[in-house]
Amino acid sequence: MPRYYLEDFKVGDAWVFGTWSLTRDEMLAFAREHDPQPLHVDETVAARTAFGGIIASGWQTTLRCIRMFVDGLMAQTAGLASPGLDELRWHKPVRAGEVITAGAEVIEVGESRSRPDRGRVHFLISGVDASGEPVMSAKGFFFMARRPPHTP
Repeated sequence: MPRYYLEDFKVGDAWVFGTWSLTRDEMLAFAREHDPQPLHVDETVAARTAFGGIIASGWQTTLRCIRMFVDGLMAQTAGLASPGLDELRWHKPVRAGEVITAGAEVIEVGESRSRPDRGRVHFLISGVDASGEPVMSAKGFFFMARRPPHTP
């Protein structure tokens, strides 16, 4: 039974899910399989970029934050589906060993006009570095069931 239904969310609700970091080997393995751009897999080429060395794929950064969002919140909700993410941004590069904190905030809640048993919740999902600067952000749109009658 879900812990959170549509009625439990309001604009401004926020969560911090914890921290994560990547090793150089994790960054390279992910990039070789999913995003083999030279700045992610070739130290010589990456050293000549504005980043001065290997950086994590933005996709890996996003997926780490999304995983913590799912484990820390969405797995406990009456979530129905998501049509996707909007405004995905990679604000700063992530380097091996850097500690990133994943979090989310409710930025909009709305009712469905055609389906009274559900609504939608928009979250701003983010990752920030140790200095509090964002490394990634995305707006996630999720359909959420209303609490059934007689459910505490």
